[in-house]
Amino acid sequence: MVTARSPFSQAVVKCMRKLYPEQLADKSFDNTGLLLEAPLNVHRRLNNSVLLTVDLTRAVADEAIARGDSIIIAYHPIIFRGLKSLTLDNSQQDSLLQLAQEGISVYSPHTAVDATPGAMADWLCQCAVPDSIQPRLTAETLYPSPDPPEDPKFQKAGMGRKITFREPVLLNDILDSIAKKAFSHSHATHTAAPAVGFSVAIPQDTYRSNISISTVAACPGSGSSILMKNGKPVADLLLTGELSHHEALAAIEAGSVVVTLSHSNSERGYLHSKMRQELAAELESEWMNRSNELNFDDKNKLEQEILEQILVDGSLQVDVSSRDKDPYEVVCWRNGEEV
Repeated sequence: MVTARSPFSQAVVKCMRKLYPEQLADKSFDNTGLLLEAPLNVHRRLNNSVLLTVDLTRAVADEAIARGDSIIIAYHPIIFRGLKSLTLDNSQQDSLLQLAQEGISVYSPHTAVDATPGAMADWLCQCAVPDSIQPRLTAETLYPSPDPPEDPKFQKAGMGRKITFREPVLLNDILDSIAKKAFSHSHATHTAAPAVGFSVAIPQDTYRSNISISTVAACPGSGSSILMKNGKPVADLLLTGELSHHEALAAIEAGSVVVTLSHSNSERGYLHSKMRQELAAELESEWMNRSNELNFDDKNKLEQEILEQILVDGSLQVDVSSRDKDPYEVVCWRNGEEV
């Protein structure tokens, strides 16, 4: 007898691959795709729901189990290198084993999202563009994908984005735009707007108020391999999650500005701003046709009943985890007191 699969999880994976083709991922180091395919649990009817997260932590796994989600989309791969064993002694492996037991699958798109046109890298770059000047700019891909899909919408796929303003823009206006757009999901989930903090490095003997920017290059996560070429910055302003101390020094010594949001904070906003809505729309279309593709011939009676219940359930849901967060938080002190 063939092990039964969740038709909803299969539909979600199909949609993710359509939105963010796996062939765009950087397979030289990345581990994208369906990392955990949990068998259909006939004794626990899961919801037709997806949970999006940047990192699949223990807290996020517990959230998915409590919600009864069918699948987790974890931007960062929870399995990055080969595993020789799966035990409860390792917290990540413990999470995977519990998710499998509950019938919850895990899919990771990672650098496929970075490379897809209009996806995470473009979103991050647009965070640096004040509303008052759009669309007076040009955009380019820093490292085009060597073998993009034939679909014309993927022809500009690749790693890193660079925009050029038609007229220089004040640095402080760009920083204000980044604070509003990259962290807009934080504002939406709090009654009072929370403080937003990120790091800005500028050339010595200059002032933020006097700096104007003509070009911005962006790369989510850790951007040094994309934003520094032969040890030199590729734009007036480098926007990323993290850059090493010496790379930041090299950039400002060359006259550029560096803005780092912290690794996952340069990525999380995209899940809220775009991925959730785009996946929900694609999934709704896919789910309408899904029931015609299933064959129950090799399923027992209980499996057939569960599959039929899943297929007639049209209440599809895509949410971003409420437990996912960057491991760091910014703490500020003045005169011995936290502010």
